[in-house]
Order: sequence, then structure tokens, then C-alpha cells
Amino acid sequence: MNEIPVKTRIDGAILEVTLDRPKANAIDVATSQEMGKVFAGFRDNSDLRVAIITGGGEKFFCAGWDLKAAASGESVESDYGLGGFGGLQELPDLNKPVIAAVNGIACGGGFELAISADMILASQTASFALPEITAGTLADAATIKLPKRIPYHVAMDLLLTGRWMDAEEAHHWGLVNEILQPEKLMERAWELARLLASGPPLVFAAIKETIRQTETRTVQESFNMLHNSEIKTVRKLYDSEDQLEGAKAFAEKRSPVWKGR
Repeated sequence: MNEIPVKTRIDGAILEVTLDRPKANAIDVATSQEMGKVFAGFRDNSDLRVAIITGGGEKFFCAGWDLKAAASGESVESDYGLGGFGGLQELPDLNKPVIAAVNGIACGGGFELAISADMILASQTASFALPEITAGTLADAATIKLPKRIPYHVAMDLLLTGRWMDAEEAHHWGLVNEILQPEKLMERAWELARLLASGPPLVFAAIKETIRQTETRTVQESFNMLHNSEIKTVRKLYDSEDQLEGAKAFAEKRSPVWKGR
């Protein structure tokens, strides 16, 4: 087994995270805890603006929970570390964009890891499934999130049957943003990451927190939160140098220089 299951690479303001545990990039407790540390570090590092998560090898993005580890005593109630399973599911205050570059099979917890990202790029070879139903257990994160990502009846089909969905169908339902040839996947992920890294980080943070805070509220309740300055990242944005810089750049017909403050 690979001694370094979570590999990272930094280029400018972009962090690339590769889950690399041959053969299936399955996640055990130790790997999940390490991923939590990596993504928390990304969240807390003001020099980093965008992250990419992908899988090592060509066949698997992530096969989810490591069943061999489960057979050795790890349980669904184990401490999977900061951010929960895979480090992204429940990581608080992650207000930076994350791109999932799904290079192959994403099943179970691997599927859930992908939908924890903000944008999903998929290789033509990618496929998705929630086989937990066949093992008599709950795909908990997918049960919570998937019906909000795609039509309810499609989500229920996947949850109740455990069937496979290929990249074309995933794109049809809006689950993935783009389908790429395998050799073009990471090139496109980095192209997109560079575009986002050049954008206004305070606006990105305000977008992500506003979505989280208003997800279960009515439209009027959501506007009330904004009008009453209850969302901290929005308050920070409106009081920032970047807010003024955006207006100045527009008036001066130049590209803005975002400082994140």
C-alpha cells in the first residue's frame, strides 16, 4: 500500500489533492483524518484560493469506505477526523472553491466526496454509484445532499437501487459540469482553477456562506439575513478594499487586482 495516501501539490494559489491508495483509492480512518488536515489547512491558508481533488491512477477516483479496514474493526462511527469522511463532507467554514476532477469510478463515499465539491469535472471513463443499499447500510451524505443536486426521482433511483450512472447521464442531470477526454481532465481542472484563483476571494466566500446559511430558509428570511448583516462573510465583503477596488477597476476600464481584504 502507498505510504503517502494523500499527495498534495501547490502552484501559486492552487492546491491539488490526490487520493492515492491503490488499487481503489478507498478511504480508511487514517486517510480520512489526513484529508481533513489537508483541507483544513487549505481553508486556513490565506495564500490558497482554490483546491482540486482527484484520484491517483486511471481507474478509480475513489471507491469510498475501505471495507478491508471495516473488516478489521473500523466502523461507520469511527472518528474520521476534521470535516468528516474524506475531509470535505462536514468541514465548517470552507469558503473557497473546490473542484472535483473525477478520473474514474466514484462509488459510495467516493461519490459523496465528489458531490462535496463546488464543481465536478468528469473523465469520459467516470462512473457513479451508491452501492450501500446492497450492503444493507445508509449512504448518509448522499441521502442528504443528492436530492438537492439532481431531480428527486433520479436521486431516489440511485439511492434505492445502487445502480451505476455513467458520465453522460451524470452530465444530463446536471451532476457534473463537463465531460473530458481522460488525458484532458487535469488540464481542464487546472485551467478552471486558475480562472477561479484570479477571481475575488471575498465574493467567493460570501457566495458559499450565503448558500449554506439560507439553504433551509424562505426567500424573505434569507433577504432579512442579508439586510440585517447576519452573514459574516458578506459583512466583510461590503467593508473591504476589494469592494472598492471592483468599482474603481470598472470605472477605470481595467482589470481589478484582488487582495482578499
